Amino acid sequence: MYLEKITHSTYYLWLGIMILTGFFSCSEKPTSQKENKLPNIVLILTDDQGYNDLGVYGSPDILTPHLDQLAEDGMRFTNFYVAQAVCSASRAALLTGTYSNRLGIHGALDHMSNHGLNPDETTIAEMLKPLGYSTAIFGKWHLGHHQMFLPTNQGFDEFYGIPYSNDMWPNHPETKDYYPPLPLYENNKVVDTLHTDQSLLTTRLTERSVDFIDRNKDNPFFLYLAHPMPHVPLFVSEKFQGKSERGLYGDVIMEIDWSVGQVMDALKKHGIEENTLVIFISDNGPWLSYSAHSGSAEPLREGKGTSWDGGVKVPAIMRWTGKIPSGSIQENPAMSIDILPTIATITGASLPALSIDGKSIEKMISDSANKSPQEAYFIYYNRNELQAVVIDEWKLYFPHRYRSIASGQASRNDGIPLKYEMIDLQEMMLFHIPSDPSEQNNIIEKHPEVVTRILASAEKARQDMGDALTGVEGLNSRLPGRID
Repeated sequence: MYLEKITHSTYYLWLGIMILTGFFSCSEKPTSQKENKLPNIVLILTDDQGYNDLGVYGSPDILTPHLDQLAEDGMRFTNFYVAQAVCSASRAALLTGTYSNRLGIHGALDHMSNHGLNPDETTIAEMLKPLGYSTAIFGKWHLGHHQMFLPTNQGFDEFYGIPYSNDMWPNHPETKDYYPPLPLYENNKVVDTLHTDQSLLTTRLTERSVDFIDRNKDNPFFLYLAHPMPHVPLFVSEKFQGKSERGLYGDVIMEIDWSVGQVMDALKKHGIEENTLVIFISDNGPWLSYSAHSGSAEPLREGKGTSWDGGVKVPAIMRWTGKIPSGSIQENPAMSIDILPTIATITGASLPALSIDGKSIEKMISDSANKSPQEAYFIYYNRNELQAVVIDEWKLYFPHRYRSIASGQASRNDGIPLKYEMIDLQEMMLFHIPSDPSEQNNIIEKHPEVVTRILASAEKARQDMGDALTGVEGLNSRLPGRID
């Protein structure tokens, strides 16, 4: 009898242990799967948006509650650079993790360009495809309009948008006879042309983005929402007309902010916002010649088309719940070339076969105390001119020509640009960015050790990628793709 009780007791003890063990192993399994699930990537890019054009970056007269919330939930960069202050070059660097001058992509391609991003290069979309990601771009491509260069031949499953800038059409005030109507693409075919009106463009791209999220909620996806706005000509839908204290430009930014809110709502609706890395940046600074129709880079110097910080430093916000600390601010320099390798790190994707220039900044976004793994960031412009170098808190400029708004012109609010004048920077200049964000005080004579360090890095870049300012060819440049 006693023996029977022991046997039963032992049995029930064993059974209890098994049940508890089974329960906890079952309860842990979904958590483990959730942790191991590949993150979604949402990359939102605006066009010609100034550093000062968001509330969280100090705008006094444009309301951007959704982007401000994105920064509150994630990280805001105060020294985030793009590779070049012009459309095609900036986008090539962003999508390939490689300096665009190395790839032979300069300036802004148009409908007459017979070249584009070489199909041998690997985009973020192509890098993620082997992992099972669905990929889409809605908006502006600007890396070649011929069939071989279109997004659907560069790793994207879906494309809806325009092949180049929205001012490359007959209605632009200075080039009416040069451009045909602006084509609107669905994947690799032109499905419409924009003749006089772009007011629904932001809305349509947003609706496409939300639909893409709805259709891919159960599998990993890469969404690249590349807004053509606020590049001139400015257009806004009826729902945002006259809403901003900043006029038409502010209305456009408010609609982009609404678009960000729509994307975030779609992620939240499906319960996938915590497993999604959201990145928001601009492709370069504001096109200042359009005065009231352009953004603000305050307190930075100059704007688009220059290597001054107003041209190449952009607003940048990243959000990833649990991985990026809420409300954090990253003051150390980073660059758009680092986005591809960072995505590779967090997804486990293999880096491109061809060498890239970017490095993963995963540690920078997980802890704002961490610095970039890069030795330096090189600012090129025009046809392969090395115009500036950024190292830590320092930025050194080499002699070069740059454009600036000619004096004596009143601001305009009619979409007609002001005139530029060319200025010759005749000597090297060194600025300490944290204490002098407007780049006004040349302190090159006070820090010879910093100059020596930067010059050594610059010489490496020249030997590697070349430099038209010094006549150095460079050993490791690659060719863009070209049609016969």
